[in-house]
Amino acid sequence: MIVPILRWRDLDEERRTSIISRAEEDIHRILPEARSIVLEVKSRRDEAVREFNHKFDGVDPDLPLRLSEKDIDEAVSRLSPDLVRALDYVIENVQNFHRIQKPLSMDFTEVRPGILAGERWLALDSVGLYVPRGKGSFPSMVYMLAVPAVLAGVKRVVLVTPPHPDGSVDPACLYAARRCGVHEVFRVGGAHAIAALAYGTPSIPKVDKIVGPASSFVTAAKRLVADLVDVGLPAGPSESVILADETADARLLALDLLVEAEHGPDSCAFLATDSMELAQKVQTLAEHHILETPQPRRTYLEKSFERYGAILVFDTIEEAADWVNIFAPEHLSIQTSEPFAALHLIKHAGEILLGPHLPFSAANYATGPNAVLPTGGRARTWGPVSVRDFMKASSIVSLTRAGFENLAPHVQVLADYEGFPSHKRAVQDRFS
Repeated sequence: MIVPILRWRDLDEERRTSIISRAEEDIHRILPEARSIVLEVKSRRDEAVREFNHKFDGVDPDLPLRLSEKDIDEAVSRLSPDLVRALDYVIENVQNFHRIQKPLSMDFTEVRPGILAGERWLALDSVGLYVPRGKGSFPSMVYMLAVPAVLAGVKRVVLVTPPHPDGSVDPACLYAARRCGVHEVFRVGGAHAIAALAYGTPSIPKVDKIVGPASSFVTAAKRLVADLVDVGLPAGPSESVILADETADARLLALDLLVEAEHGPDSCAFLATDSMELAQKVQTLAEHHILETPQPRRTYLEKSFERYGAILVFDTIEEAADWVNIFAPEHLSIQTSEPFAALHLIKHAGEILLGPHLPFSAANYATGPNAVLPTGGRARTWGPVSVRDFMKASSIVSLTRAGFENLAPHVQVLADYEGFPSHKRAVQDRFS
């Protein structure tokens, strides 16, 4: 049995707890190795980055870390017209959606007569976009990160991604980077890329924020530099849940169940349903698809369901939805008789896809909303990457003389209560 079926009411508390565990929870075991890499880059800068590039990716240490415009020209010239058209189409969709997210540069309200307050939004000065390569090439991650960063108006948008042994970078990633307006591309990945962005090197100037999904190892490096640089949305190994009732199409569920699981052996995928009959049909079909999947994705699927995936059968769809909220998945698909009604049962999910016509892969690539989403249960407090992730707000306040005189007595009372005489004096003696 590749895809297990588990009846929720038959599981003890220990088994229920183990089901919601993620690969990210094992990060503490790899922190020492990640820390040694981060510290090497901190002390030896480019020299250490080049050594780790050679050690982990087989790259000639004498090769420049930054790709030249000529490198990019040569790479993108090899792309097929069909792939270029597909990238242009999906990038435009993502741009169209993210444009509506940009907040007003200045927005004021009159709190009381004479008290004017608001916010001013400005773009960050610099960001580093991390795009993984270990288990595939991901131009989709380039445009999902670059589009909101560029629309926000970030002055310096840097892309880092692991190179191939010959030092080349995936040409579709380079096309997406150029098409979206990325300013610099570096052939470096892994924990040493995170350290370089955080501390800065002669070749890779430091950035103010690092954004992008990654493996557990790179996630560990992010945690180590989190006091130095904003490491943004917690986006680790992929995870998905499908919420389905007896009316759902087992064939479609089996197809969708494998989408996120094939990212890697540390990904997780669940079907939560109230129908044992449906569960058994999906199990048979999904296992058939897994056995037909070429390597290495077949092994990824097998290991994913061995450790982090299952078909869960609940007594009611409401109980299944309660479990979804506890799990707080990165991706959620609702395939029930009334998806919009079931939507009201859900509080925590990075993205929610409604109905049978929207596989995870369509949302991952092309519908417009961002596919870089919170993982590890952090959808309880985080949302998708957006334009606002690449901006920051400052409060702006202005008082008239009348506004000041109106609030001054209240400020003095509070300053007295909290024991701050200078606070009180700054108000009390202002116009004396």
